[in-house]
Amino acid sequence: MSEALRSTAIVVVSYASAHLLRTHLVAVADSAPGVQVVVVDNWTTSEERAAVEQLCAEQGWTAICSDTNLGFGGGVNLGATAALEAGADVLVLLNPDASVDGASLGRMIDRVRHDPWAMRAPRIVRSDGSLWFDGIDLWLSDGHMSATRNRPAGTDETEVVPWLTGACLVLSRQLWQRLDGFDEEYFLYWEDVDLSHRALASGASIAVDHDCTAVHDEGGSQTSGSGARDKSDLYYYFNIRNRLLFAAKNLDAGTQRRWRRTSTRAAYDILLRGGRRHLLSRRGPAPTAVRATLHGRRALRRTGG
Repeated sequence: MSEALRSTAIVVVSYASAHLLRTHLVAVADSAPGVQVVVVDNWTTSEERAAVEQLCAEQGWTAICSDTNLGFGGGVNLGATAALEAGADVLVLLNPDASVDGASLGRMIDRVRHDPWAMRAPRIVRSDGSLWFDGIDLWLSDGHMSATRNRPAGTDETEVVPWLTGACLVLSRQLWQRLDGFDEEYFLYWEDVDLSHRALASGASIAVDHDCTAVHDEGGSQTSGSGARDKSDLYYYFNIRNRLLFAAKNLDAGTQRRWRRTSTRAAYDILLRGGRRHLLSRRGPAPTAVRATLHGRRALRRTGG
């Protein structure tokens, strides 16, 4: 196992996340001795930068410090490039607020080595043990999502795009290079949907390993800090815009038009992920949703949708 881990790299993008790295990533690295760890720090403050650099120096990790915020996809791409140049042949993409035990990590790595054209993710639970992810379907009819486990029997597989979350994702050097990494235009959210779709289109497979478990504590840029459920404006903007950006990049004109027609309802549903109360108590979400929808529709117009 330790020999295999020496050519495996964990890539983590940090954005004001030094405290999360110390809480989660240290434990992950300790459970997988010999694994390479690459931390990409997207710029926030000088204090945060110093904390990330100090932690990486303490742990013997590679720190890559960006002078700007590259977003999630851009940060992962930068870290993956460094990891591959250092000799990694398996990449583990991990959120700073996620952790995975060494046994689960080892099983997924072994499976990717056995089949380098399979992208894998674990079953992911929250810290309270409740299920957070075990596969999600994107429905091409209108762009809504639902858990794969709830897919009706007999569903035509051409109607759905299954996808794996980038919160914990394992794939080979060969597949990463075939896909040319994440599409950085998404910046935040939906880049993993896009990567999964492109992997399937390239002839690769994706799989959730239900005998492997990761723990994910949602946080960071998702929350606004004003309420338990309320999300940040970044969460709303990029989830709403990127739904239409994905359609513009990947779907035919007829499907794009269907998604455009449902874009207002979809934006409202995304706002409701933060609960109803914040729509009245905090300024920002509604104008953000309008702006994101307009920008998404502009992306569709570029491709005739």
